[in-house]
Amino acid sequence: MTSKLRFFLLAVVCLSGLSSASAADLLPVTAPTPEARADGWNFSFSPYFWIAGLDGETSVLGLPTVDVSQDFGDILSGVDFAFMGAGDARYDRYSIFTDMAYVRVTTDSGTPRGILAGEVDLKSVTFTALIGGAYTLYEDDRTRFDVLAGARYWHLETTLSFSGGLLAGVSRTDKEDWVDAIVGVKGSYAFNDHIFMTGWGMIGAGGATLDWDVLGALGYKFNDTVSAVLGYRAQGVDYSNDDFSYDMIQHGPIIGMTIRF
Repeated sequence: MTSKLRFFLLAVVCLSGLSSASAADLLPVTAPTPEARADGWNFSFSPYFWIAGLDGETSVLGLPTVDVSQDFGDILSGVDFAFMGAGDARYDRYSIFTDMAYVRVTTDSGTPRGILAGEVDLKSVTFTALIGGAYTLYEDDRTRFDVLAGARYWHLETTLSFSGGLLAGVSRTDKEDWVDAIVGVKGSYAFNDHIFMTGWGMIGAGGATLDWDVLGALGYKFNDTVSAVLGYRAQGVDYSNDDFSYDMIQHGPIIGMTIRF
């Protein structure tokens, strides 16, 4: 892999948003766990970790489109800070939910011949936030099935700074913000008092041509307060505006927990 291609791939990684320190009990929307509803409001918080890779293509600052295929190990080295968490508040059959993710990447790379620049520094911030509401269409002692609708906000910011060569001292920043409307379903089924399966499917558009998210997982309920989940998640977005494009799929195993109170 050439140094130039390696640099572009690092730029793609930082735009991904859910890279190294990603994950979920579940992510964008707290996945339902099979349990009877208590009277009044019920709340939950879900920290998570997503071992995600990237596949797709992107272009920033008018640079040529780059094809990307990166596994989790390739991505991990470029991330210096990330946080993700989901929350859910439920009353009877109604619930509101949110999921927020923040990722900051700082990295550098040499250029092929060092004529235009000896080194390129890359700083990138990605922030996504999903908020919406859900309604339980069906629920019994083992099963729960919800429909949901909401909106996901995206913020991508990338700064390239050049040192050495003809571009020494030059710095450029590219920012993109957009919102996508999202609809979908989520549900769970309990095999017994402890083991259950859960998942969701969501799709939307707006600023992006397409925004989708699917998850399937098995969970273990330790008690009425804490449960853990292990599964597989894939999320894709296809966005373009002038000289910026981002058509990417993130996918991989996911592990997380839910704390209810």
